[in-house]
Amino acid sequence: MIRFNRKLDSIDKIHLFISVIIILSLVFAIIVSILNANWYVLFISISAFFLALSPTLFEWKYKIDIPEELEIAIAIFVYASLFLGEVQGYYTKFWWWDAVLHTASGIALGFIGFIILFVLYKGNKIAAKPFLLVMFSFCFSVALGTLWEIFEFSMDIWLGTNLQKSGLVDTMSDLIVNSISALFASVVGYIYLKGRKTHIMEYAIERFVRNNPELFNPSARNPWLSSQ
Repeated sequence: MIRFNRKLDSIDKIHLFISVIIILSLVFAIIVSILNANWYVLFISISAFFLALSPTLFEWKYKIDIPEELEIAIAIFVYASLFLGEVQGYYTKFWWWDAVLHTASGIALGFIGFIILFVLYKGNKIAAKPFLLVMFSFCFSVALGTLWEIFEFSMDIWLGTNLQKSGLVDTMSDLIVNSISALFASVVGYIYLKGRKTHIMEYAIERFVRNNPELFNPSARNPWLSSQ
């Protein structure tokens, strides 16, 4: 979450810039779709607007500081998949658009699942071996990717959209790409838990711990790291 009562660092400025661009473009799309009575574009734009803001709403409600990088990734994914992909037709203009989005989302969701378990472990809420933690992060990412495909299917059936494009082929391709990406994130998480340097995971974890000290027990030690 961007805090304006302190000097903004580089990542805060990037987050603010991207958020302003996305919000302004979606608000403009909402106004234009209302004036043109284009209810399909209106629905997609409103959905993208609230989904892009969902990390900020989550932070306000649960008082958890989500890393700025993750907020940026979620906002860009929602905007790129729903608004650019569906409304602006990027799925048909660029054949690689869908694959890139699902690859990025699979990795991001895998990291999110890992961080959730890491928070629970550091807070002495669970006791589990590294393999079980990374398995959860993998399953978490795959499950949410599957829910997204169900969402696309539901939109196509109920509202006549074309989110799935080639139907079964598109759905299975997305699930396969998402699973491979989730596996990559899980492997990175496993390497981190075994005490080896993984700069991506290490940076994300340290930033999350630093911004949310109340979630962690300072006296808790990681037996896997201390045993290395």
